[in-house]
Amino acid sequence: MKCYFSSMKISFVTLFCSFAAMMAPLSVSADAKADKILATTRYAATMQTQQDLHGHMSKNGKRTPLSLFLRNENIQFSYQVKGKDNRFHMRLKQDRYDLLEIKDGKTTRFSDAKLSQNINGTDVSYEDLSMRFLYWKDTELEGEEKVDRQLCYKLRLNNPSKTAGKYRIVDVWVHKKHGGMMKLIGYNAAGMPLKKFLVTALMRVGKGKEYTLRTMRVSTVDAKSNKTTGITYLNFEKAKKAATKKTR
Repeated sequence: MKCYFSSMKISFVTLFCSFAAMMAPLSVSADAKADKILATTRYAATMQTQQDLHGHMSKNGKRTPLSLFLRNENIQFSYQVKGKDNRFHMRLKQDRYDLLEIKDGKTTRFSDAKLSQNINGTDVSYEDLSMRFLYWKDTELEGEEKVDRQLCYKLRLNNPSKTAGKYRIVDVWVHKKHGGMMKLIGYNAAGMPLKKFLVTALMRVGKGKEYTLRTMRVSTVDAKSNKTTGITYLNFEKAKKAATKKTR
């Protein structure tokens, strides 16, 4: 991985991570622990009033059109299946992170079971796309590790619920200097990996030095064999041609 991070500020979409917002450098004391390190990422969507991203999820040559509309504390997700638009959104509050959908004119919260359902045969679930686990309150700082030669904080997020979502634990690697997420792994209750996320490309937003997610690889892992059983790519583009930086 080439180092493109020294001269730019990084943002992430949630989704899987993180969203088009400028990340300020982090200065974290040891006793501040994971909450302070993760604070910038958790509220990244509220740092820019409006941002729309369009792209697709791709698996085995099959594409699912995808859009994200960021409106302060309301993030709307839209994906198309056979030309039909399907929408849901995440509403962010100080102590809540609700995933909501509209059915028959009524707004309802996602059931625990639906959170872990994959979208249109991809390896990306509703939980993955919304990155709701970033708002879990039980977090720990595990130390520092490098991801493709980039020094990162390693954080452990513990699911406060025993039923909501597939993951009981999520490890997150956050770029130490800029605060952008580089990698995530979701585990089951036995500590076996179920899903791996890796940012592989970034793109420039506007004319400045702000960057946001261009491509993320999402891999499904069989908990028993620890082998990858499926790979989906999340790809985002701007309305106009985007300047791209490869991260590996």
